[in-house]
Amino acid sequence: MTDAKTHYLAGLKLFGQSKFEESIVEYRAALELKPDWADVIHALATSQSKLGRQDEAIESVNRVIAMTPNDAFAFTSLSIFLQRKGLIPEAEKAAAQARMLSWKEELKKNPNAPPPSGGPGPMHVVQ
Repeated sequence: MTDAKTHYLAGLKLFGQSKFEESIVEYRAALELKPDWADVIHALATSQSKLGRQDEAIESVNRVIAMTPNDAFAFTSLSIFLQRKGLIPEAEKAAAQARMLSWKEELKKNPNAPPPSGGPGPMHVVQ
């Protein structure tokens, strides 16, 4: 029996080869064995987005956010997926949340870290 990590690593390899459909198969196999593995769900969301399935990607990354609400990277991904869907105000809000979470993490290391510059503003669409 193959373990979840083996499927996850196979999915990452396939993703690196731009074989997004195949990577999804591997990620889903990993999730069958370990359903709440946030890294795998995030990888699944990224593959879904690369295939143009923004609604699925957003649903998946929102699952990651529900599991790890202080994960700035998850909010960054959400912002990208929302941009790709054309939901710019929502993408800006997610990006602002990512910046705030990153700043809070930086404050743990550097109590004098300046707050993130600017708030939501114009964004360049990520492809």
